[in-house]
Order: sequence, then structure tokens, then C-alpha cells
Amino acid sequence: MAGIVVIGAGQAGASCVAKLRSLGYEGAITLIGEEPVPPYQRPPLSKKYLLGEMELERLFLRPESFYGENGIDLHLNETVTAIDRADKVVIAGGRQIAYDDLVLTTGSVPRRLPGAIGGELQGVYVVRDLKDVDSMAPEFEEGRHVLIVGGGYIGLEAAAVAASKGLKVTLVEMAGRILQRVAAKETSDYFRALHGKHGVDIREGVGLETLTGEGRVSGARLSDGSALDVDFVIVGVGITPATALAEAAGLEIENGIKVDDQGRSSDSHIWAAGDCASFPVDGQRIRLESVPNAIDMAECVAENIMGAGKTYVPQPWFWSDQYDVKLQIAGLNAGYDRIVTRPGDDEGHVSFWYYKGDRLLAVDAMNEPRAYMVGKRLIDAGKSADPDVVADPESDLKALLRA
Repeated sequence: MAGIVVIGAGQAGASCVAKLRSLGYEGAITLIGEEPVPPYQRPPLSKKYLLGEMELERLFLRPESFYGENGIDLHLNETVTAIDRADKVVIAGGRQIAYDDLVLTTGSVPRRLPGAIGGELQGVYVVRDLKDVDSMAPEFEEGRHVLIVGGGYIGLEAAAVAASKGLKVTLVEMAGRILQRVAAKETSDYFRALHGKHGVDIREGVGLETLTGEGRVSGARLSDGSALDVDFVIVGVGITPATALAEAAGLEIENGIKVDDQGRSSDSHIWAAGDCASFPVDGQRIRLESVPNAIDMAECVAENIMGAGKTYVPQPWFWSDQYDVKLQIAGLNAGYDRIVTRPGDDEGHVSFWYYKGDRLLAVDAMNEPRAYMVGKRLIDAGKSADPDVVADPESDLKALLRA
């Protein structure tokens, strides 16, 4: 019995191996990661860790000793170079590791700026892993000027950290508004105003033309013809699923590693979970980039390796911390045609409820944990909520759960 090999030591990989052991799997388990540290949380990297409010050890999902104590062979700082499906082995560190079942939790990779426009200059960073954040941290000195390219959540979180540390911040977003791909206009307006109060210069409908500098970035030219002197640049223009290994092995790819509703790839002995995997839901194929999806899908795969035959049904939720605002998101807003606004009790506290017809799809809640909780429970249960009740700040939201 060769055992189970998991490639990718992030949130999904760590969740999968821990679940396998908790379910009573007694065979060999190998977890292989490219980074030199044990599996850790990524979301705090662009928030508390970058602010210096969280120590490295607090990032770790479990103490490194957990893996040895549970008979999990953890390989760090090691890259898998190939999968031999015929012989059921992976090639890593110049040796072969056999498997009965293989799980790909390879995550995603950040999009980078092309070298032709200065993307390879020193002082240009992406925010994805510990090395990225450690390398940029010394740049955050009061009074310096940072250009942030991309107005999604990663870019806005980085802007919040920089502004909080006293830097001059310019953020450019090529689309017509920040968060255009992922949120309603109301949420975009909220965060534009929030960042404006903290002195962030947000320029929408403006792209980056080129970065300039000799060896190290020192300036930028924008698509509106303006020029900036900058000290460093943070690029937050999205991520792509890490599928190179799966592609080379001949697995089916469709916006990620294509898996069925149980997490199984086109090879019956290879599974995938997390950012790298696309899966069927309600007749569509989707891919989710979130911590909850990484955990839940990886645990479902572990159960199915053990023979559960369980369909993976996601219950999406996300969050973002910016300044003193905690944004909590429940559901998926694709296809919405109406936004219902519910004011909170305090200034700056509000929730936006996404509807398609009469069906509640999603909720964006800013410093409104009760609205988030009620919305999530409704969405997870396949229920909706009367828009008039939602819009009335005097109404009892919890009563919707009893309806």
C-alpha cells in the first residue's frame, strides 16, 4: 500500500491530511510543499502580518510537530517536477514517491506585470506568499510613495496597511470602478469613500502604461498621460490556478483542474481541491478562491477517498479587513439584478443584499456581523428574505430565520 500523496502545503493540503487522519486512515500520508515553512494562513499576510501585529508562528495552521505526531511525512522546500500516472508516482527532489491516491492542492499564482513594462524591476511586488510579504515589509516607511496596481481586495488591503503606516498611496484601477468584478457599485462606493478618508488617491478608469527606473522602479506613466514618482509598487491584478503540473500530466483543465462533484479529476486516482480546482454546481462549473472553500473541499475529498461518495456543495463566504472595517461576504452575487441596502446602527455600518428577482444571492456586510450571520444562514438553507423587511432598519433580522 503506497498511501496518499498531497501536493501543495497550503490551507487545502493541510486540511486534507488532517481530515484523513481524523477519519481513521492508517496508510502512509505525504504532504509536499514548495515553501520552507509549514502550512500557514495566507489572509493575514496582507493585513495583520504586514502591519507587524502578528508573529510568524501565529500564522501556522498547526505546530510543525503536529505532522510528525500524526504520521504525516511533511516535505518542505521541495518541488514536484512531474507526475507519472502510469506508474502512480510523483517525482520530487530527484526521487520517486508512490501513491495509491494523489491530491493536488497546488493553489494559485499571482498575475505579474510583463517585463516589457517594468514588471521585473526591483521594488515591484506581488502579495501571495510569506516570501513576498517579508521582502516588501522594509519598504513600508512613513512618507514614502507606493503605487498599487489593481483595485480588488488585495490591492485595497495593501492600500489600507500603507496608509495606516503613514505612506503616500496612489491606487490605479483600469476598470471603471474598484471591485467592479466582484462587488456591486454600492460596495465600491463605500470603500472608495473609506480610503478617501485615509488619504488614498484612487484613480479609476486609469491603467498603468509603464514603470520606469534603472534597475529599480522609480516612476510610473499612467494611461491618462500622468506621471508619478514612486518608491515601490504593489501589483494586485488577480491570480490564476496553478495547473502546470496537472496539465503536464495530461489531466483535463477547465478554468483550473477539472474535477467532478466529489473532487475527482479525469484520472480516477487523482483528486484536486482549493484554488486550483474547478467543480460543477447547479449546472455550471465554478472555481472559488477562498479559505473556506479550500478547507471544505479538501475535507470532502478526504472523505471521498475514504469511500463516502459525498457531493461537494460549497457554502461560500469571504472577508476583508481594511482600517477599522470588517467586510464579511456570504454567498455568490453572480447574476444579481437588485441591491437592497440596510443601514446599521452606527455610522459606517451597513449591509448590501444582492437579489436576483425574489431570490437572495449574497450579502456584503460592513461592520454588521448580525446581518452577515442572518444572510449566510438564509443563503445556506436556500431561503430568501423579504426585501422590504431587510431594508427597514427597525425590523428584526433574526425573525427572517423563523419565517
